[in-house]
Amino acid sequence: MNKEIARRLETSVRNVEKYVSRLFSKTGTNSRTELVRYALEHGLTK
Repeated sequence: MNKEIARRLETSVRNVEKYVSRLFSKTGTNSRTELVRYALEHGLTK
């Protein structure tokens, strides 16, 4: 999944890993599932 995200954002897999880690910290989540739930609950999706 990180590889796909990196390709779409035209960045490295390492940068995607850093972004996801920072999002976990900022939102108080521990998994991508929790992160998606957080985004949905806070209206952060299109």
